Amino acid sequence: MSKGLLIVLSGPSGVGKGTVCSELRKRMPDLIYSVSATTRQPRLGEENGVNYFFKSREQFLEMIENDQLLEYAEYVGNFYGTPRDFVEETIAGGKDIILEIEVQGALKVKEKFPEGVFVFLLPPSLDELKGRIQGRGTENQATIDHRMSVAAHEIGLMENYDYAVVNDEIDHACQRIQSIIIAEHCRIRKQGKC
Repeated sequence: MSKGLLIVLSGPSGVGKGTVCSELRKRMPDLIYSVSATTRQPRLGEENGVNYFFKSREQFLEMIENDQLLEYAEYVGNFYGTPRDFVEETIAGGKDIILEIEVQGALKVKEKFPEGVFVFLLPPSLDELKGRIQGRGTENQATIDHRMSVAAHEIGLMENYDYAVVNDEIDHACQRIQSIIIAEHCRIRKQGKC
């Protein structure tokens, strides 16, 4: 049995990673979503192992200590991270797994899992990205300006990725990512079958 792929989808905030990832999973039902571990409490209706792997702070710190996370970060007093075992077991079982993550986290994953397929999702333009962020109506101008500055910096890190896909239309972006996944399975070094 050939191994699966780890597909890492990232890009600047507001580029549509979540939307593209969700649509891609509808089109490719065998594509496994990488479930994150977190120390935050479950919200109503959330299930352990489906939405998140819910861990105590002590359990999470032990995972860090034992190098059981491909990446992690602390946000608003809670830890979030990508469990290495879940990713490796999925791939070993011949299934593809997708990780939707911000740019800094993706670069950490690449350090520990360089054989992954790293896809950078780009906006059609920075003006379009700014319009999307403003369209949310949830942030003031200073926050928007900061996000745009961070986005420009992150786009400069695109050279660390294998592929760049412009999210001009969700349908087109998904078609391109599906093509990348098919091509990666056909690579000689992967010894997969098309």
